[in-house]
Amino acid sequence: MNKHEMYMREALNQAQIAYDSDEVPVGAIIVYEDRVIARAYNTNFHDRNALVHAEIKAIDQACKVLKTSDLSKCTLYVTLEPCMMCYGALINAKIKTVYFGAFDIKQGAILSNQFYKDEKNITWHTGLLEADCGAILSKYFASKRGN
Repeated sequence: MNKHEMYMREALNQAQIAYDSDEVPVGAIIVYEDRVIARAYNTNFHDRNALVHAEIKAIDQACKVLKTSDLSKCTLYVTLEPCMMCYGALINAKIKTVYFGAFDIKQGAILSNQFYKDEKNITWHTGLLEADCGAILSKYFASKRGN
């Protein structure tokens, strides 16, 4: 397993915590100088707050750890393609490298819907452990539909 897969597995661990908490299972981690400095998962239902996506929470943690809003030397690993809100946060935090697993056909802002198709400051690596990242989401939504 290469280091990117290892980091995505850590993001998947966060997604599993969300799943076990009856949240949409999306997990994210932020890496700085080859160490994980932030771990987060969605808590929208628990917090009754539409803004607490895994990426936003991880960015918040990383800013506190590094004591700066400039995360340009960090890499984000997230199990689902970021939405428009999270993509905006990535731009504001100056994160330059992002790995994501599953594509989000409905709300994904990177490739699925290309809300920010002209943004050139972030390098995207897509489909990392895509099957595993998609499987936990499929399992969660199937359970909600009663399948």
